[in-house]
Amino acid sequence: MNEVASSDLKAILHSQRANIYYLEHCRVLVNGGRVEYVTDAGKKSLYWNIPIANTTSILLGTGTSITQAAMRELAKAGVLVGFCGGGGTPLFSANEIDIEVAWLSPQSEYRPIEYLQAWVKFWFEDELRLHAAKALQGWRLQRLLKEWDTRTLREAGFSVDLARLQTLVQQFQQRIAHAPDVTALLTDEARLTKALFKLAVDTVGYGEFTRAKHGSGTDAANRFLDHGNYLAYGLGATATWVLGLPHGLAVLHGKTRRGGLVFDAADLVKDAAILPQAFLSAMRGDDEQQFRRQCIEALTRSESLDFMIDTLKQIAIETARMAASPEAKA
Repeated sequence: MNEVASSDLKAILHSQRANIYYLEHCRVLVNGGRVEYVTDAGKKSLYWNIPIANTTSILLGTGTSITQAAMRELAKAGVLVGFCGGGGTPLFSANEIDIEVAWLSPQSEYRPIEYLQAWVKFWFEDELRLHAAKALQGWRLQRLLKEWDTRTLREAGFSVDLARLQTLVQQFQQRIAHAPDVTALLTDEARLTKALFKLAVDTVGYGEFTRAKHGSGTDAANRFLDHGNYLAYGLGATATWVLGLPHGLAVLHGKTRRGGLVFDAADLVKDAAILPQAFLSAMRGDDEQQFRRQCIEALTRSESLDFMIDTLKQIAIETARMAASPEAKA
């Protein structure tokens, strides 16, 4: 049988890949030319294949190890690897790529530069960077309006008050459009998130809810929000890697977080896909594995990675065009 080189597996576009893996208490290695994870069952070792050609990112949790050979094959296939604590949070790594979202990005001298060149054309101008941030938040609101009004969510028990949601979206679309600077935009974003939590709580009848700081929440909804957001960060890291955009070139979160562009990209889908599922799973009493599976299904079903990549591409090209045209900027 002819072996397939890992470099040939990148034929599957990242936007079309289906899998995000979270692994714990196992070893990741290369066995017979394939990347596999090994679990122990008594005196036996069980080997499970990882379809790296169809994988976007891998989270390695408690009790995991990975070999140099496995990292080499994952890098060839363009798979991002992140080290994290139990249950998927917190995310950390020995690599100093980012502070909170510390992904080990595959290295290649042949990464695309088209969108990086477009991004840096506008990034150093405050006015244009603000324009890009507003565009990103606008797409976030449109995505939210679309995804919260789906049959799948309604059948799961998340039947949101559409009139209330539409009013909320329209209100913040106006605030975003008139935000004078990034600080005001961040303030509006915080208010929007708080309002969405309130709407979700009322939709499922969750009761009293206060969003806790990361890692300090004791109720199920807070834990699920932390956990699910890291899945969105994984897609954000993948989207920026695919486009060749460094994580430090953020348009909204960059002043406080080195990996700000990952957070910017994750904003596009966090509210739309993760937030409602966190409260649904909390109400049902799901465990972390059940919640994680539901989130991954929601992200895959809604083609969230595809949406993130297309949106970042559009923002890059359109804002770079404004930078090159004084009339468009005016």
